Amino acid sequence: MTTTALPPDTGTDIARVTEALAMITPRWNVRIMLALSGPPVRYSELAAKVSWLQNGQLHPKVKSLCDVGLVERTEHSGRHVTYGHTKRGADLLPVLPLIVKWAEEHLEQADHPLSAIEQIEDSLTLLTRRHAAAILWVLKSRGDVSGRALARIVMPSSDWTNVYPPLRQLVADGLVDTGGNGQPYRLSAAGDGLGPVLGALSAWSAGQPLDQAAQHPVWGNPQTKTAPRPWASSQPRPAPAALPQARTGHSSPTWHNRDLFSHATKAATTAVGGPRR
Repeated sequence: MTTTALPPDTGTDIARVTEALAMITPRWNVRIMLALSGPPVRYSELAAKVSWLQNGQLHPKVKSLCDVGLVERTEHSGRHVTYGHTKRGADLLPVLPLIVKWAEEHLEQADHPLSAIEQIEDSLTLLTRRHAAAILWVLKSRGDVSGRALARIVMPSSDWTNVYPPLRQLVADGLVDTGGNGQPYRLSAAGDGLGPVLGALSAWSAGQPLDQAAQHPVWGNPQTKTAPRPWASSQPRPAPAALPQARTGHSSPTWHNRDLFSHATKAATTAVGGPRR
């Protein structure tokens, strides 16, 4: 029987990853999250750390991060208010080094060295293309897939030709490959390399510790067999376990938040994502 839509649990998983990306992708959000690393700070102290932002720009950004549950505002008294990470916000930070590692390996080399934070911002731009998470999931789980079959799975209630604009964008970004018109689509090496990133985002968004990313049914390592909890469900999200560093089954360096503002030292090896800055 032909599958005409994503299974419910899969749709939930993809929706959660898309939601997680939408929280951190807006401009300056990652920089503000990093500036808040450490003990809670007053608004004036935060503003000094992100001095390139005017007060009128910073306040709505902080409010939006509070609204999505990544930052909390604590009112100690009428004149003493501090801002800091929530538990959810702190647990999301270890995903950032995984994005940097992917960017250094796959993004097109820029004319000048980019800081790790710039690598993250450029990567997030690619990952938040419309339908990107769903298309990448299907190609990872099924291998070569025709455009028509992709449309039946990713956008079953829409005209099937609507799948081609996002597909063409993902091909242009270097995340998807195809042999040409009428040929099936498949993940590129760069798209396949997103496994640790998307697996970690899925684990975080489902309320699981990041080391469970290795058990993800699509983005994890099939060699690592354990008995994890069901990956996605319609139940309320459980509170995530504390995890100071990302562990996804792939070796990665120990990162400090200050490193994310320093220049990356490893040149990219594959051109992905189009011209850089």
